[in-house]
Amino acid sequence: MNHPEAPSTTTTPDEGDTSHLGHGLKVRHLTMMGLGSAIGAGLFLGTGVGIAKAGPAVLISYAIAGIIVIAVMRMLGEMGAAIPASGSFSHYARIGIGEWAGFTLGWLYWFMLIMVLGAEITGASAIVHSWLPGIPQWVFALVFVTFFAVVNLSKVRNFGEFEFWFAAIKVTVIVAFLVIGVLLVFGLLPDTDPVGTTNLLGEGGFMPNGIAGIAAGLLVVAFAFGGIEIVTIAAAESKNPEQSIASAVRSVVWRISLFYLGSIAIMVLVLPWDSEDLQSGPFVAVLNEASLPYVSGFMELVVVVALLSAFNANVYGTSRMAFALSRDSDGPAWLSKLSANGVPTNAVLVSVFFGFVSVLLNWLLPDSLLSILLNAVGAALLVVWIFIVVAQLRLRRRLEADGKLTVKMWGFPYLSWLTLAALGGLILLMLTDADARKQLISTAILTLVIAGLSVLNTRRRRAAEAAGIES
Repeated sequence: MNHPEAPSTTTTPDEGDTSHLGHGLKVRHLTMMGLGSAIGAGLFLGTGVGIAKAGPAVLISYAIAGIIVIAVMRMLGEMGAAIPASGSFSHYARIGIGEWAGFTLGWLYWFMLIMVLGAEITGASAIVHSWLPGIPQWVFALVFVTFFAVVNLSKVRNFGEFEFWFAAIKVTVIVAFLVIGVLLVFGLLPDTDPVGTTNLLGEGGFMPNGIAGIAAGLLVVAFAFGGIEIVTIAAAESKNPEQSIASAVRSVVWRISLFYLGSIAIMVLVLPWDSEDLQSGPFVAVLNEASLPYVSGFMELVVVVALLSAFNANVYGTSRMAFALSRDSDGPAWLSKLSANGVPTNAVLVSVFFGFVSVLLNWLLPDSLLSILLNAVGAALLVVWIFIVVAQLRLRRRLEADGKLTVKMWGFPYLSWLTLAALGGLILLMLTDADARKQLISTAILTLVIAGLSVLNTRRRRAAEAAGIES
């Protein structure tokens, strides 16, 4: 069995070199990209859904999901630091499990992010349209898509710098929220009293809906951490990928945990868990307790920034994944074409195009085709995480033998197997929920279809290679 080799994309390109990706990203860019992808509207608006299902015990749901994500990211960081590749987990699945796994995981992830792109740009356009109702919503969508196409087609360092400041706005808002929240909890703001544990242990106690509530909350929050894996995709375009991945993964994991758990803790301490305001707009509801003016409009602006930041990062992620797949002969060769700046131009344009198509589907078929597609990617993140764990279990010994490990998964192999079991438990939980069960079935069908295409692709490639040998 061949040992894995680092891909050619880690070679530093010369100026104007069109055979390698650019290498302009720094650790701070990677860190903020991970934060920007994982901290989106799901945190700013979706946390209310989890609180409604589990009450204050949603903290347990977030803690469990966070532990799973930390373990998965540690495994991904281990492989990424040893073998930096723009295809990231798709590449590790290929060399650790098989060619079919690399093809399946890569295109499943691409498809998942493409559908997310449409939801993000539609959400941002709808909010801006509510501010300027005289302008059609599609105009804002077109402007946003065009602008971010230009950003992603520029030098990767320019993209990284733009995303850094975009994500920095969100992080600053969350830090400010945590500070204001702590002041509210201890009654240190004017006209406020310490809240103590009144709301935390209020109506129904800490676990008003019992274990079932925690389980239902877990299904909601497990996917809130999605997007953090983009760090290892982007690291291939940094000057020192091995060191950059190690630093960025460590930093992103603890910051995400702090922001999510800290924000939720403030929410359930300051307000009763069954408050309608908390469930519809948790950040605004808490800040209203501090009697801050213009808070609703400000948070709407932050949500728009969050959506556009995630859209920007996901265009990047889809284009790099498509580029890596085409370089491995798992996609059309023209997707691997690079500009003089080391940017996969065609892959970016395809991602932007399909992102805009999904916007049109969102408007034209809101209750039919798009809902089916969104259901199909609802559990795709679970599939991605499972492939990552299996690839790490199969690659660890080989990487150790090659002396490549600078980042190591803790407690190998026991924690790796425990993480895999936890992901299996999440799947069992999904089967008990009607909506989640539909998502799981749709995702399973989509995954099988892509796996079937991988078999056809392998046959085509081997036939082409045989024909080349014969000629």
